[in-house]
Amino acid sequence: MADPLLSVENLKVHFPVTRGVTRRPIGALKAVDGVSFAINKGESFGLVGESGCGKTTTGKSVLGLIAPSSGRILYKGVDLAKATQAEAKALRRERQLIFQDPYGSLDPRQSAFSILREAIAADGQRRSGADIQHEVSVLLRTVELGADMGSRFPHELSGGQRQRLGIARALACKPELIVCDEPVSALDVSIQAQIINLFKSLQKITGVSYLFIAHDLAVVRHVSSHIGVMYLGNIVEITGSKHLYSNPLHPYTKALLSAIPITDYYQEQKRARIVLKGDVPSPMNKPSGCPFHPRCSLATEPCSVIPPELRVVEPGHSVACHNV
Repeated sequence: MADPLLSVENLKVHFPVTRGVTRRPIGALKAVDGVSFAINKGESFGLVGESGCGKTTTGKSVLGLIAPSSGRILYKGVDLAKATQAEAKALRRERQLIFQDPYGSLDPRQSAFSILREAIAADGQRRSGADIQHEVSVLLRTVELGADMGSRFPHELSGGQRQRLGIARALACKPELIVCDEPVSALDVSIQAQIINLFKSLQKITGVSYLFIAHDLAVVRHVSSHIGVMYLGNIVEITGSKHLYSNPLHPYTKALLSAIPITDYYQEQKRARIVLKGDVPSPMNKPSGCPFHPRCSLATEPCSVIPPELRVVEPGHSVACHNV
């Protein structure tokens, strides 16, 4: 098999916590605490979990916006932490971000044309005005916006149109990997479906890879070929998208899936709903052993002492649990 486009190996991101005027260190917030996964070219990897589990921090580390505390992030085989300035600059444009908030991620003083022109021109190549106009028109059509949208400002666009513009801005850099940070959570349900279909069609056209970050398993199912479930800075289960829904193994994954509403009333009444006890612990004071054991109905004595390793339990399916 070819080497993966992106490989994240035992990534840890710890933020120091200080106190007082002297900034005396009193601990560390373990936002990401040993995450590993890989994304092949042209594939989508979904990263799901509750708010505060470290999904966005992982995405920012992949983009180089946050430096890892330890571990490695390999993009096209290059360790980004050890890349030279020239290598980092060449690879930076190939990794783009689509933001969660389509309202706050666009400059209100710029028209759609100006926003896209700026992204196109950022590669430093000289272009004529006609060439830029053509590239902007192609981008607008690609994300299913009319050519007349180029003259409009963000406040004149709907939420779905703004997110399409954000997608076009990312595509203007001709990326090979796009980090999508909850790109549909701020949109109406009907618009969410349109944007998800757009992501899928763009992948077929361009071959771009996605790291799709979300808290909604129902959304990730339609976009991702593989899914990693995160809890308190750790990945607890990784497998193919279809397999995760048909055969979840980790207790936390089962609880997340049981919370997804289904349209069939009679099936909804029959199925068992798993309600987790307690609250998510603080990343500053993580439980010993398995981070999920205080809320787990299957927890045994080893769970509170020994951290479980992410191990392969069947081909293409890895779980971090002592009792699976």
